[in-house]
Amino acid sequence: MATTKPPTPASPTPDQSGRRSPRVAIGTWLRGPLTSFHLVVTVTILLTVSGLAMVLSASSVEAYARDGSAYSMFNSQLMFVGIGAVLFYLALRIPIGLLRRLSSLGMIVALVLLFLVLIPGIGEEVDGARRWIGIGSITVQPSEIMKLMLVLWGAHILVRGQIRPGLAGNPKFWLGGASLLTFVLVMLQPNLSTTIAMGIIVASLLWFTGLKMKWFVGVVSSGVLAAVILAMTSDYRAQRMTSFLNPSADPQQGGYQALQAKFSLADGGLFGRGPGQSRAKWDYLPNAHNDFIFAIIGEELGLIGCLGVLILFALFAYAGMRIAMRSLDPFLRLFAASVTVWTIAQAFINIGYVVGLLPVTGLQLPLISAGGSSTAITLATFGLLASAARHEPEAIAALRAGKERRSLRWLRLPVPVPYSPTSPYWTGSRPTKPAPVRRGPARRPAPQNAQGRNPNGDRRPSPQQRAGKQRSGQQRSGQQRSGQQQRGARRAEGRGAGDDLQYRRGEQRPRARAEDPLGSPWRDPAAGANRRGASRHGDVRSPESRRYQGPGPIDRERGSRW
Repeated sequence: MATTKPPTPASPTPDQSGRRSPRVAIGTWLRGPLTSFHLVVTVTILLTVSGLAMVLSASSVEAYARDGSAYSMFNSQLMFVGIGAVLFYLALRIPIGLLRRLSSLGMIVALVLLFLVLIPGIGEEVDGARRWIGIGSITVQPSEIMKLMLVLWGAHILVRGQIRPGLAGNPKFWLGGASLLTFVLVMLQPNLSTTIAMGIIVASLLWFTGLKMKWFVGVVSSGVLAAVILAMTSDYRAQRMTSFLNPSADPQQGGYQALQAKFSLADGGLFGRGPGQSRAKWDYLPNAHNDFIFAIIGEELGLIGCLGVLILFALFAYAGMRIAMRSLDPFLRLFAASVTVWTIAQAFINIGYVVGLLPVTGLQLPLISAGGSSTAITLATFGLLASAARHEPEAIAALRAGKERRSLRWLRLPVPVPYSPTSPYWTGSRPTKPAPVRRGPARRPAPQNAQGRNPNGDRRPSPQQRAGKQRSGQQRSGQQRSGQQQRGARRAEGRGAGDDLQYRRGEQRPRARAEDPLGSPWRDPAAGANRRGASRHGDVRSPESRRYQGPGPIDRERGSRW
């Protein structure tokens, strides 16, 4: 007898053997409910730590020459990073509705600060520009605060205008008017680079709101034309434009900074000269710790370090757009998309003028360049974006189910509330109180006589009778008991034979006999009557039986009571 060989078991797949390939593991992680939140937090930490390390390396020489300590600029940057970390945590805890409610107040405060910075004695002038307000030993730049307020307030009024159109006019006109006032105040400092950043914020808000293409192209074209005119009307800005077009024409004046940045990138090569080994920071490259810190990264860490910074910003762009696409709240969608465009555009402009693709504007590299107000406000903005990531529908379900990592539970962040377009938690509107119920004066019960009747003659139950009805198991009065027995007898009289029997579940109820003229409603069809007990020539039942017929879904007449 031939024996069949058992089939050989197939080689185990990576999933069956317990090992997953990196591609499968990354795909599984990207499909997680809290992936956006983890990406934002991770990118924020890596960019902040990298920025602190590079600021320490790039500013040590200049800080030692100016203050006698190589750590003075680093300590200042570390202090603002601490302030930004506190703002990041507070941004994670603030409810979305409260954030929207405070956006208008924040916009007003930012405008007041922009007015105050122009007043001599309040605003501090550095290198011919009045951009900072001194508060003790700390200087604050109001234009950085205005960037965040412009995103919050703009997203709030645009979303409110879509939900409640016609409320206080067209929100796009309000945004346009406030933006023009802001641009004028910032240009009076003067600060063209920050004005360009604010223009990018306004353009992104209008784009993601759904502005028509012809209007959007007109707004962007007008902004670019205005920026070119402003750049050519100032001497130092015109010199920057000329050096951008031909850097070698004036290598010692206008084109000096751009040429030194390129030399630093070329000196780094593929792997760089090593951390802290830059030559350009020895007073060869001006503003090495601020505007041109990307050149120091290329010199010390090489092309690998520059690609690492680009990858971090690419991950941030992916996380921001992922949050914007997965959120249900229109405000969070608009806010996340606008913040992502603003951050990536600012990083692109900074890296662009360091490598020579754009003229020098002075925009900082987010979280990497040295700058107190910029670092603190950027961390607060990233905290709000991380809060938006926690308000994704899948993230809310996971957090409410207790699926948060143990490493993040020590933060004790509040559990987000599911999205509702009418909830004050999301809309920012104050909860409406129900209208008070007007109650008249309390009426005293009418006096009753011994027969239980009031002076008018109508019968009302006494308090003792009402209390007796509410007690369970209490013996009824004789009059009520006799009335109940009479009604039961009338029902038994109206029912046919066999109706008083008890049947098991599933058994068929016996029908009344055909010769019974006053049978039950379940009469035999052969008797010539329908299911309601009426024959073809009319109802054969007596008025007495029809009156006291047992109630049920078949006997109940349309519109009548039981």
